[in-house]
Amino acid sequence: MPLLTLESISLSFGMHPLLDQASLTVEQGERVCLLGRNGEGKSTLLKVVGGEVVPDGGVVRLEDGAMLSVLPQNLPSDDSRSAYDVVAGAFPETGDLLAEFHGLSQKADEASLDRLMKVQERLEALDGWRLDQKVTTILGQYGIDPDRTLNTLSGGWQRRVLLARALVAEPDILLLDEPTNHLDVPAIAWLEDALSQFRGAILFVSHDRAFIRRIATRIVELDRGQLVSFAATYDRYLDLKAKALEEEERQNALFDKRLKQEEAWIRQGIKARRTRNMGRVRALRAMREERRQRRERTGNASFAVEDASRSGNLVVEAHGAGFGYAGQTTIIRNLELTVRRGDKIGLVGENGTGKTTLVRLLLGGLEPTEGRIRLGTNLEVAYFDQLRGELDLTRNALDNLSEGREFIEINGRNKHVLGYLQEFLFTPERARSPVRVFSGGERARLLLAKLFSKPANVLVLDEPTNDLDVETLELLEEQLAEFKGTVIVISHDREFLDNVVTETLFLDGSGEVRSFVGGYSDWRHQGGRFPSESGGNRPDRQDVAKTEKTQPKDANIKSGAEQKRTKPATGKLSYKLKLELEQLPAKIEALEQEVAELEGTIAKADFYSGPPDEVSGTLENLTEKQASLEAAIERWMELEEQQNK
Repeated sequence: MPLLTLESISLSFGMHPLLDQASLTVEQGERVCLLGRNGEGKSTLLKVVGGEVVPDGGVVRLEDGAMLSVLPQNLPSDDSRSAYDVVAGAFPETGDLLAEFHGLSQKADEASLDRLMKVQERLEALDGWRLDQKVTTILGQYGIDPDRTLNTLSGGWQRRVLLARALVAEPDILLLDEPTNHLDVPAIAWLEDALSQFRGAILFVSHDRAFIRRIATRIVELDRGQLVSFAATYDRYLDLKAKALEEEERQNALFDKRLKQEEAWIRQGIKARRTRNMGRVRALRAMREERRQRRERTGNASFAVEDASRSGNLVVEAHGAGFGYAGQTTIIRNLELTVRRGDKIGLVGENGTGKTTLVRLLLGGLEPTEGRIRLGTNLEVAYFDQLRGELDLTRNALDNLSEGREFIEINGRNKHVLGYLQEFLFTPERARSPVRVFSGGERARLLLAKLFSKPANVLVLDEPTNDLDVETLELLEEQLAEFKGTVIVISHDREFLDNVVTETLFLDGSGEVRSFVGGYSDWRHQGGRFPSESGGNRPDRQDVAKTEKTQPKDANIKSGAEQKRTKPATGKLSYKLKLELEQLPAKIEALEQEVAELEGTIAKADFYSGPPDEVSGTLENLTEKQASLEAAIERWMELEEQQNK
């Protein structure tokens, strides 16, 4: 019996349903990655599974006795609880008692001592000390100070605390929504190892491609309300998805052409076959309704960086520079660095090593406490904030971007604000929605739209990949590679760094900043490692062995459209052509039936997870049958027209 079952789940919040009769099963030990574009409803689906959102229809079923834990996508805004109390909260009654016990143990008055004894008795009855040991152990594994309050921790450390809470109860199924957000690379590596050893099932949302390759055993895509399963590695999924989209576009084009032909067929009619004509009328009505109900796939994001006038060749130069707050340890020391126009620089280091401080120091936001920093001329800096602080959540996307403007100028061309937002996949309806209802990915896209609407020759991106879907992420990589200005990136996305940066600055926490040529993988190959890694250099892991990509077969399929046809003579038809015309309706009906059966097979949710040879064979068979059907219809129209002359 599956550990988790979703049966025909439906949920709507707007014009189109987020979930439209969606079904899914998750077996014990599976690690299922849920992919989909921003705003498709991935986080909402996890909330449906976790019981936070009740669907409009359908059934969510957990195996009897199964325990479920959730890691939320958003961090708490102001939580004054200690890390210990947050993690202990995974055990409802026992966690509250443990938190109370720890608080009372700090007091010495008589009332507190009396209450302490009662709490201790209840904890012993609930086997609370064993759970206390589990909480203490996992806090130690994560390196978390149990007495630190959540609101005094950075985003990365808050994420660690919430991960500890999700794992401490040893759940049967774990729901993770963008678990790598705000984590540094060592923490991500630790998480990958922990999840690889986790015996339960995992259903997770992530756009970290290296993380997906390491963890996922199956890919499930949420696309226009439907869940499609791919029993494949991430790279194999990309191949299958590209083939599926290509096939969908071809099928839609054929359907639209067929619809046009059916309308022509009905208009002309078939002599002496009135019952068949009425059937055609009903079929045409059904086809029109099917076309009306079709949900088109949203186009790809399409945006470009607004170039400002060129900066000077020198962007920033540091000689023996350092910075430290009064009375505290020096954060940056002995910095020797030259950044020139066009450099693409990535900053790598564990959380708290001073990456953001280094950026502010380099761009004049902080004055060095030692040494010297010289800024270049004509610098126009655009900053991407990982906490999305530049967005007003009470206003809609249009107002956040426009700032009173109706048109914005992008690379010398005026664009209407609404049209510009559409390039970032915001429909007019969505652009007028308040930002507070946006998903994390939609907020990231909106911040990119705002960032790129202003001219800049220096881009500073602080964790830009958080929440972005893969397609938008790849477009961002392409735009940054083509950007003629200077790019400084703080990121823990290993693949993003490899694809964008040409120089890596490593901060080890001691204040030293070391420079390496190339991206993250190049840094690793040059002996780079994090202080938290023990035992010297750790060899790079291969995420997933890449499967050989099957070369596409030649599309030399002999179809009805390619067969040589007899050209009818002008005037009345010969006996042979009349016979052919009479036989065509039956032939067309037979081909229609075969096409309908093949389309029904392909429409099944698990079709693309089947054996690759069977998938390819079925698609090729459908292509041949549809071509033959198209040729037969065109032949009938040709002969019918000739006969009526």
